[in-house]
Amino acid sequence: MNGSGKGELLHIVDLDGAFAGAPKNKETIYCNRKFHFHSDPARGGVREIPTIETYLALGIGRVILGTAAQKNPDLVMEACRLFPGCIVVGIDAKNGMVAVKGWAEVTDIKAVDLARRFEGYGVAAIIYTDISRDGMMAGPNIEATKALAAAISIPVIASGGCRPSKISKTSWKLNPMA
Repeated sequence: MNGSGKGELLHIVDLDGAFAGAPKNKETIYCNRKFHFHSDPARGGVREIPTIETYLALGIGRVILGTAAQKNPDLVMEACRLFPGCIVVGIDAKNGMVAVKGWAEVTDIKAVDLARRFEGYGVAAIIYTDISRDGMMAGPNIEATKALAAAISIPVIASGGCRPSKISKTSWKLNPMA
């Protein structure tokens, strides 16, 4: 957020796309980018290079790979090579275990193990969401996010629905991209 209390970045999630396995709301993402925000990361159903190219061509600053990162790490490596600085890995977890497909499926992979897999790939950041807290207005799981950040060299962004007044300013220090 800037000094006026207005957000400068918007993290856009195409939840329809996450369930479908392919983007479903490109027009909405484009409109948000064109009329309101500077460099919004987009995610949800991004599973192939042409989709990443499309979002970046729309002016989206970063593309987040979630399910695709867990299911196809080679895609992450190739995307980082083709689009340096533009690829973020989204890790959603419940009780420390990775959740995919719009949170519909919890895997047996530890979030920290998935994050470690991307060391050296050139990932711009990991955006971490504790899905047991998201949507509860409880804010991000700062302790789990700190633990993840301590375990890897990739910058980690805390994610989770919150009221800004409920989060201490120290928690935002986890976000090196702000």
